[in-house]
Amino acid sequence: MSTVTSSDGTSLAYELDGSGPAAILVDGALCFRDAGPMRPIAAALRDRLTVVLYDRRGRGESTDALADPAAGAVAVAREIDDLAALIDAAGGSASLFGMSSGGALALAAAAALGADRVPRVAVYEPPYLPDPMLPSAQAYTQQLQAALAAGDREGAVALFLRRVGVPEAGIEGMRRSPGWDATLALAPTLAYDDAAMGDSRVPDDLLQAIPVPVLGLAGEQTPDFLRLGAEGVASGAQDGTYEIVAGQTHDVSADAVAPHLLRFLTV
Repeated sequence: MSTVTSSDGTSLAYELDGSGPAAILVDGALCFRDAGPMRPIAAALRDRLTVVLYDRRGRGESTDALADPAAGAVAVAREIDDLAALIDAAGGSASLFGMSSGGALALAAAAALGADRVPRVAVYEPPYLPDPMLPSAQAYTQQLQAALAAGDREGAVALFLRRVGVPEAGIEGMRRSPGWDATLALAPTLAYDDAAMGDSRVPDDLLQAIPVPVLGLAGEQTPDFLRLGAEGVASGAQDGTYEIVAGQTHDVSADAVAPHLLRFLTV
């Protein structure tokens, strides 16, 4: 493991492995290097890509100088700064692959940092919503901000888990598990993912500002609205491609997604 310091003093823990063009893997909510899908994906890519696996700020072994769940757009800007620091550590240029809400952050960074620093960006099921589902996203934002402002980390995590479809019995089982305290430690970062999602609409203006190829990926067996998010990203970008990952849900396997990423990122 190595560390790099971001613009506001945050220390970011990362690993760099493999050979070939550089690619940074951007986790979604409540995930980091050792809790989530990215480590097996990194292993599946390392033979043809130089993979950067990192802990987003406030997660794993990374610190968080901001530490402000109400920071909103400021938090997104700081996480873009984090990616800029990691790109520097990787040699000055790196494509991005973002999972779920990490995809929204990857897209924002690609728009902000430009083609010289981010030559390509791929996303898997960024949870942008159709119009009928937007009120639920607005309600979630309000409830999440209230829980975090009150210091109710358990309430914030439970709110997120319900939103992504975990049943009450599953949440109760997680509460009794040895890893629950570690999950609660990540609760403030839920606000960062929510901020990256904006108003949860497909961000047409941002997509048009991305000057490089964009790949939107979705699982064949995933809910319709998640496929629509990936398709909307591809159709809204200047140079977008949409691909279905056969047999997969939102919990995509490394072996299934890696061929898509290798075709796109090693051009």
